[in-house]
Amino acid sequence: MHIVQIDLAMPGVRFAVSPPRGSREVVRQTTLEYADALHAQVAINGHFFLPFPSDDSEAWVIGLGASGGSVFSAFETPEQRYAIVADAAALNIDSDNHARIVHRDPARDDGRHVVEAVTLWNAVSGSAQIVTDGVVTVPVYRDEQHPAGLLEPGGPNIYSNQHSWYDVATARTAVGLSRDNQTLTLFTVDVRGGSDGMRVGEVADLLVKEYQVWNALNLDGGGSTSMVLEDPATHTLALVNRSSDNPAGRSVGSSLAVFARVP
Repeated sequence: MHIVQIDLAMPGVRFAVSPPRGSREVVRQTTLEYADALHAQVAINGHFFLPFPSDDSEAWVIGLGASGGSVFSAFETPEQRYAIVADAAALNIDSDNHARIVHRDPARDDGRHVVEAVTLWNAVSGSAQIVTDGVVTVPVYRDEQHPAGLLEPGGPNIYSNQHSWYDVATARTAVGLSRDNQTLTLFTVDVRGGSDGMRVGEVADLLVKEYQVWNALNLDGGGSTSMVLEDPATHTLALVNRSSDNPAGRSVGSSLAVFARVP
């Protein structure tokens, strides 16, 4: 596992999300390429994206996306309802580093507005909110016992409450906020290099119990899981986790970069 916790009140800390480019929504690149181009100190992968699997250089991200105040992707009901809930919550960090988990405003049809009184600035969406007000909230599938389930059974491996996509142990990426929204936690776990990966419920439980996370999202994982850190002495950036895609990391749909250079 690799875990970074960021004091959002610390002077000099700022953030960036991969901007909209290309004929779709984004141009794919590795998290290391993105962080290196911006001279960031930390970065993790963000959105799920389509088409996948694909060697296409451009992609659409799934869910709310914003970069530098430009909202380039809306809340949506995805095709992959076996894994990604409709209108999945997002992490928003505004230009003053005020961070919140945000949710779609059902009164607005365009899917680009949230119920919280915030300015959408840098936003990444995941598959679901896995911690809500300090409680683990991994979604379940809709069936006779769970008529309000947020997931639809099916998918490539016929997922259900008996065989949940969220219960597969694999590489995972998650983000979380403390109860006062002042500490941002970035989390990755590998499924290579001696690690067996984790179930999403295990990630959520760990974030609550060990890292005082109050609200958290599950981001794109598996071969997309990437964490990049700068060596504070040499200022060299490197992928610190062991990617299950390739040694340089997968070209992903988006990444969240953190700038926190020591004065």
